[in-house]
Amino acid sequence: MRRAPVGFALAGVLWSAAASAQVTTATGATTSDQPPWIRLGVEIFPDFTYTVDPKVTDAGNNSIHLSEFGASRTRINVIGSLSDLISFRLTPDIGRETSLFSDLTGSLVFRLTYAYLQLNLDRWLTEDSFARFGFQQTPYLEFAESIYRYRFQGPLFPEQDGYLVVADAGASFHAALPSDYGEVHVGVYNGEGSNRQEVSGDKSLQVRGTLRPFAKPSAPAALRGIRVTAFYDADRYFRDAPRNRFLGDVTFEHRYLHAGIEFLNATDRPTITRPEVNGRGYSVWATPRTSRGFEGLLRFDHLTPNESLSDQVRSRTIAGIAYWFPVQGGVASALLVDYDSVRFQNFVPAQPRQTKVAVHGLIAF
Repeated sequence: MRRAPVGFALAGVLWSAAASAQVTTATGATTSDQPPWIRLGVEIFPDFTYTVDPKVTDAGNNSIHLSEFGASRTRINVIGSLSDLISFRLTPDIGRETSLFSDLTGSLVFRLTYAYLQLNLDRWLTEDSFARFGFQQTPYLEFAESIYRYRFQGPLFPEQDGYLVVADAGASFHAALPSDYGEVHVGVYNGEGSNRQEVSGDKSLQVRGTLRPFAKPSAPAALRGIRVTAFYDADRYFRDAPRNRFLGDVTFEHRYLHAGIEFLNATDRPTITRPEVNGRGYSVWATPRTSRGFEGLLRFDHLTPNESLSDQVRSRTIAGIAYWFPVQGGVASALLVDYDSVRFQNFVPAQPRQTKVAVHGLIAF
């Protein structure tokens, strides 16, 4: 079944709803009493990375350990509201140009990550219900990162290994369940990500459902922080060439510990000359914390990219110690020192172990 008509239909519904909510005095309709507003914020992830393995050869033919100062993210967030019904977000990002065919290769370039219109549905549905149209967050990754909160060290497992993108152009709907029991987020997207152009008429249908089974105030405090999530991304590279992902996720939130485990099942056939490939993997992480701002970061990822070659495994181990500075004026800031090591087992050709030690910073408001 082709998904393009579904995407156009959903986009049309959301756009029409947003347009109808824009009431003006010229038509005799009443306007919202809420004045428009705009807020400016930034996200900066500075870092220093020292590569332990493998060594590289420099221009003088010397074998060296590569080291580099950089910034994995530099964003400006412009968030605004036109009324109690209509809001928007515009987020340009500064990133490194890596294309070999660009005159700007190696340069830091200005690009667009988010640019969407949001119709707030709180007056008709539960609080935090909305519809969005444009370049926006996809349903799973930003939600998961709000619990994990170590994106400034690196992406989560499904994005790190290229199975999901955090932002894409499309139309989506989000509804919160009553009494904070969970939420549902469904959307239709191009499927290529915000940094790539659409190359086909097929669209990515993504659905996430999250349940908090022990949300009742009378439930034990140790259980109220449990969330269970299921996510599915139905997409195609082209006709009869699937690009599907299923994720199951269980997370736990407590004053002194955040933890999670996620399972991935992916199906891919990127070209007509290749057979369909099924990949499986899981990630386990924990961030124990103290009341004085110090936190630990422990994470292990395990991926079998092709189940037909089940002895080929890619595994990642991350361990670090962070200090989160006291929040002042809504500004979040932290420093993290971490060890990050990736091992490739039974790959042909053989790939060396990749090990890095880094210092990561976070500034966000």
